Amino acid sequence: MTPLIHKTLASALPLHLITPLHPFVVIRSQYKAVRSMSSESTQRLFQLRLDPLTGRSEWVVIEEQEVSESSPKSLLATTSYLDMLNDSRRNRAYREAIEKTVTKPCYVLDIGAGTGLLSMMAARAMSSTDSSGTQWLVIACESYLPMVKLMRNVLRLNGMERKIKVINKRSDELKVGVDIPSRAHVLVSEILDSELLGEGLIPTLQHAHDMLLVENPLTVPYRATTYGQLVESTFLWKMNDLHNNEMEASDGIHLVPTGFETVLCSKQQQYAIHCDAIKEDIKLLSEPFKIFEFDFWKRPESHEETDIHIKAANDGQVHAVISWWVLQLDQEGTIFYSTAPKWINYEAKELQASSASDGYWCDHWKQCVWFIQGKGLSVIKDQEVYLQAVHSETSISYTLNTQGARKEILQFEFLPKDFQLILPPERIAIYGDSEWRLSMTKAVNKAFPGKDVPLCVIADDSVFLAILIANLSRTSQVVALFPGIREKGSQYLRTVCDMNGFSMDRVKVLDRRKACLTLLDTHQKKVDMLIGEPFYYGNDGMLPWHNLRFWKERTMLDDILSEDVIIMPSKGVLKACAMSLPDLWRSRCRLKQIEGFEHSAVNTIVGACGELPAFQEGPCLPYFVWQCGKVKELSEKFAIMEFDFSKPMSACSGSAKIEFSKTGTCDGLVLWIDWVMDAENSIVLSTGPDNRYWKQGVKLLPKPVEVGIQASKNTSQCSSTLVEASFDPFNGELTIKHSFS
Repeated sequence: MTPLIHKTLASALPLHLITPLHPFVVIRSQYKAVRSMSSESTQRLFQLRLDPLTGRSEWVVIEEQEVSESSPKSLLATTSYLDMLNDSRRNRAYREAIEKTVTKPCYVLDIGAGTGLLSMMAARAMSSTDSSGTQWLVIACESYLPMVKLMRNVLRLNGMERKIKVINKRSDELKVGVDIPSRAHVLVSEILDSELLGEGLIPTLQHAHDMLLVENPLTVPYRATTYGQLVESTFLWKMNDLHNNEMEASDGIHLVPTGFETVLCSKQQQYAIHCDAIKEDIKLLSEPFKIFEFDFWKRPESHEETDIHIKAANDGQVHAVISWWVLQLDQEGTIFYSTAPKWINYEAKELQASSASDGYWCDHWKQCVWFIQGKGLSVIKDQEVYLQAVHSETSISYTLNTQGARKEILQFEFLPKDFQLILPPERIAIYGDSEWRLSMTKAVNKAFPGKDVPLCVIADDSVFLAILIANLSRTSQVVALFPGIREKGSQYLRTVCDMNGFSMDRVKVLDRRKACLTLLDTHQKKVDMLIGEPFYYGNDGMLPWHNLRFWKERTMLDDILSEDVIIMPSKGVLKACAMSLPDLWRSRCRLKQIEGFEHSAVNTIVGACGELPAFQEGPCLPYFVWQCGKVKELSEKFAIMEFDFSKPMSACSGSAKIEFSKTGTCDGLVLWIDWVMDAENSIVLSTGPDNRYWKQGVKLLPKPVEVGIQASKNTSQCSSTLVEASFDPFNGELTIKHSFS
């Protein structure tokens, strides 16, 4: 849903993994939608088309007339729209609250209307009490042009086009007497993210109360309350404290040297994570506590602070604050919706009914995690802990301390912002992982013995490899392409080079104005080693095979590679596993009726995967599979095809027939790439579902298939599946086909 403050649509995804809408990214500045209006009848939307193999982009202009169910296909597939519309708890709660609130003819304003679902609920509720046939009492405000087009289709499909006025503007562009006849009596909206405020709830409400609503309006929702809990979690700690984690490594590399603890770190913000998936790794150190309360029916403050005294429930190390929110949708306090983790037990029956404790899973709203810096805060049972919470217009932040401990917690916040290289928490955890670092170090050491490597090129954004090569080989010249971090990467290396025993005289970062490395850049020397993890900054939310950009880089550099060049990784192996994913499949299911309103018109653009007609295939989408609710492997992990990096990029294909090893319902295929670092295939870095710091690609089946082992006599179960894959080197896309038998 689109509020007054416009982030990219990717803001509805995990806060720590902003996912580009491949092959399109919807670009909107924070305060101004990137669109132009040449007339009232013709509108344009500017979108950015990304090439995952080069990282290059181009602007594409989409006219309103061009936006249809099939243009472009699955435009909104990687946003949370489909999952949100499949959230029956949410839909039911909104319907019940709107029916209680809209009890007579009045002006209703729906901000961020999306497909128009809430507007139609309001119009229907009003129609049941009004037989006069008055039109345009419901105003649906939506700034995103493709969604406006979809909304109009949905309204026509439900016979609502004459009952709801659609306005393709930001809410702060609306004017009473021009766009809407008078101030609205009722505001309905759903402009919430996992943090609550990230989609611009506060400035949207402020402007609405100032300019668009009557005094003391009715609102749905009525109120939102945020809650938190202190936790200990080794898993979460590893995603934040690189300095202490890398001390366990024995490679001599110091990505975060002592005294420079924040030179390489994740951004201090809340990160959306399915905390139920790490329940076994969490120790609760406090009872839940209330943080902030936001009333939709009155103008909110832009900035507030609150001090909370918390009694520690157990001994432990506070690594994070986990937070969630509860919506009260009606004024009377009988209709609620909660994003709390399943371990929360509410005393109020209403909140019990609204929580996810019944096993209900959805992906569009998760819990949020705020990391405590360093090793965290040590507490003992019954000790008083002091939490200071501050909210701005779009975010909530925390400071945690015991008496006299504030200096300890804040001691790392001394570096100027310009000297920080900000990476996602998952990358922080990978760089602190001893086994991963050992594998990388072994692979590089294996390539060096008995061979002089005068010139090594880092093809990706790996600062770890740049330091490792410079540290291991005292004679090598290192050229780091750093396509995503360029100057930031160079500045980082200059900051830590002395502590890692190398001089920047031997390390060069390609100038940001250079599109590709040439012999002029290498002083006519050919490349002896080309290496990558591969890791490309900004690719975290994309599909695994989009990191085949390494293969593309290798191809572009083919003319300057020496005859006996060492290429690491030497190849990539596309692997897959058949899995039961019932929660994810349900959340990506084809839309039909939502609370009595037909929504089938939106399925293609929002990337529906389940319950599709036989001739349709849903898109392959990136997920942390371990966070996808209930999951079960039904087959062994199997290789489908290989990508040989010793040769230039080319089209390739492969297939594999897999026998099912377990009985169950197969909802889809999970796919990833294993990176083979050496020519002997002895060092392999897997990005499969057992490794929680990487996303996998998920290809959901149009319809679930009952499967079983071959020896079973149950003829209704399939015992095997043939999986075929083909790779297109021109656009980096992977086509997956499957047949069950």
